[in-house]
Amino acid sequence: MFLKNIKLKNFRNYSEVNFSFNKNKTLFTGKNAQGKTNLLEAVFYLAMLNSNRIKKDIELVKFDKDMAYISASVEKQGVNIDLDIVINPPKNKILKVNGIKKSKHKDFVRVLSVVNFSSSDLMLLRGEPSDRRKWLDLAITQVYPKYTDNLAKFNKIRLQKANYLSNFGINPDMLDVFNSQLAIASSNIVYLRLKFLEEIKSIASEKHKCISEFENLDIKYESAVIKELIPIDKMTELFLDVLNQNKEKEIIRQTCLVGPHRDDICFLINNLDARKYASQGQQRTIVLALKLSELDIISNKTGDNPLLLLDDVLAELDDKRQNFLLKSIKGEIQTIITSVDTFFFDKEFLSDVEIVNIENGEIIK
Repeated sequence: MFLKNIKLKNFRNYSEVNFSFNKNKTLFTGKNAQGKTNLLEAVFYLAMLNSNRIKKDIELVKFDKDMAYISASVEKQGVNIDLDIVINPPKNKILKVNGIKKSKHKDFVRVLSVVNFSSSDLMLLRGEPSDRRKWLDLAITQVYPKYTDNLAKFNKIRLQKANYLSNFGINPDMLDVFNSQLAIASSNIVYLRLKFLEEIKSIASEKHKCISEFENLDIKYESAVIKELIPIDKMTELFLDVLNQNKEKEIIRQTCLVGPHRDDICFLINNLDARKYASQGQQRTIVLALKLSELDIISNKTGDNPLLLLDDVLAELDDKRQNFLLKSIKGEIQTIITSVDTFFFDKEFLSDVEIVNIENGEIIK
């Protein structure tokens, strides 16, 4: 997979830009707040149809403008594919693949795969459970496209049930209907979460050991209902039992107390919870291993290499972890990097890198 070209109009601080990628590795340099991260965000949006930085699309549109545009040309397995997005809040975004309008997100997000690694990701273990769930959900979506539909269905049912619980005069039979639907939707999500974590754990533990020779990495899924990967029909039965057991509590508190929206991911180093006991360096090693493992999983599952986006991350890593990251990037993986300057890169690495400067939303070669 190769991103050949990207065009932006009224996106963040970009009025209009048209950039073609000429090499597998591109380094965008420039001072802070010039638009380097915004460019990577546009690439990420092309792949995921959401941003890892904001919650509402309106924030992506340049100030005083009504709409933003992202267009790209991608070469995938020898085939050229054109992608177009019109962001027009509060209306639905317009999506086109090769000029043909797509009404379903899954028909668009399957085209481009990316792994994004930014300085904020290094705080994954110190963040909230919602941060870790978001990382996991986005990673799963890249290899199991139907997972997006699973999440949307679960959230729709959960919100409907929450609204019902907030009203007076609850009918127990109606609550049984919600619980039955929620048990199925919850098991569909947790099954794929556990399946993906098993896959990434086997790869990440080996990469982690390459950096921290005497430390063993383990990853566990924390759920009040499901403790291990079991057949999905058994999961549904367990969820339904726990949902029924919590009926009275949910009615009293008027909220959904059971489901994957309350789960977390635990990272262990030598059987100790890394969220509580690991040093900053140890936590960063875990995240580095996770991101590199994502690359391998997507390549293995899809048969194509994803794009790797490195957003100012090298400045946050020590020399050992910098070297491991740069040496782990396979030559055939297109890599887009942002940095204030070229200080963190040796001459050998830069010999085959296109270096581009960004100033105030303009690209200067």
